[in-house]
Amino acid sequence: MSLIPSWFGGRRSNVFDPFSLDLWDPFKDFPFPSSSLSASNFPQTIRENTAFVNTRIDWRETPEAHVFKADLPGLKKEEVKVEIEDDRVLQISGERNVEKEDKNDTWHRVERSSGKFMRRFRVPENARMDQVKASMENGVLTITVPKVEEKKPEVKAIEISG
Repeated sequence: MSLIPSWFGGRRSNVFDPFSLDLWDPFKDFPFPSSSLSASNFPQTIRENTAFVNTRIDWRETPEAHVFKADLPGLKKEEVKVEIEDDRVLQISGERNVEKEDKNDTWHRVERSSGKFMRRFRVPENARMDQVKASMENGVLTITVPKVEEKKPEVKAIEISG
């Protein structure tokens, strides 16, 4: 259910999830000269921090496990860290390196993010944090956290005498 109309950018946002909000750039499709509002003129810290905002992660729960999927295009598995903190917090972090800039190049648009990113998730009590598995294929990181098997109550039939 969307609580905010999708007028600004095509993605619907949920006001209760601060990570679902998209950044709206009112100047993104205007033909500004490269010397005015191009991304290469923004301070380096602003360009680096966009990687944190743009790291999108899906979390779904199946009957057997919690499955996290993160789109990390262009990153190698050596550039990504998956850690568990305080027995229940799953942390995904890494760094995208900035492309080397040649002073002779003229940048018209910089949309790919670079810099450090980190996302943290508190995993429910039914997760087996000692059996977490992670794999990376084609720029998609998949983390599987198995769930504790729920014990079904044992039902025993009692014979009625009388």
